Amino acid sequence: MELLKSLKLDEKGLIPAVVQDARDGTVLMVAYMNRESLRRTLRLKKSVFWSRSRKSYWLKGERSGSIQRVKEIRLDCDGDCLVIQVDQIGRAACHTGHRSCFYRKAVRGGRLKIVGRPLFDPKKVYR
Repeated sequence: MELLKSLKLDEKGLIPAVVQDARDGTVLMVAYMNRESLRRTLRLKKSVFWSRSRKSYWLKGERSGSIQRVKEIRLDCDGDCLVIQVDQIGRAACHTGHRSCFYRKAVRGGRLKIVGRPLFDPKKVYR
């Protein structure tokens, strides 16, 4: 498959994937993939990533129910980063309960301001 052959993986066999809402362009999250997680994503048409901390594959939304239906995958010019456009099904992409993992905004003086509210309580979802 041309996509899999075109990937420039890092020394751990991973490539960063920026996940974006296909409807409005919001960056929902960034995760890592390897060739096998990308194969699974292409087959299932749902986001499958490699967890660097758990050293295992994870289907996004497997526990929370907030899955991502893949609409389009793009590879950058260098072949070392992906953009995955998805339909976010469920309440939120972030394990904190926020719609996006990028819910903190730098303001004057480098302080962080939280934008938006969690859409679910993670303590009730991730037990």
